Amino acid sequence: MLDRLTQTLDFNTQALLLRSERSRVLAGNMANADTPHFQARDFDFRQALASATGSGSAGLQTKPFRTHTGHLAAQGIGPHSPKMLYRTPMQNALDANTVDLDVERANYAENSLRYEASLRFLNGQIRSLLTSINGQ
Repeated sequence: MLDRLTQTLDFNTQALLLRSERSRVLAGNMANADTPHFQARDFDFRQALASATGSGSAGLQTKPFRTHTGHLAAQGIGPHSPKMLYRTPMQNALDANTVDLDVERANYAENSLRYEASLRFLNGQIRSLLTSINGQ
């Protein structure tokens, strides 16, 4: 029974870590919007969460990504780091920068809302567990 409780908490913990990492990546994209030859990067959240939690295939990709042989590994979130991909530009820029600020802002806002929802869900689970432990 304890394994089931920790699995649920571990799932939400991994989701929060990945949402935090995605916020960092998207903020880096926005910060480099004027850098010539900068390539916008992102990762498929579903696939990364499935990999981090060991739940197998996460379904089809819904974001327009392309892989590149020179892409860099993500830094800093442990053994299940998401596979970083380059974003396919919707419109080519003269300086070869692939950052579209409107797309990045929308992705950042969506990710922030989902982060907060995950955090509230995790807080609710912990509150329920504490209530059960205290017997109230």
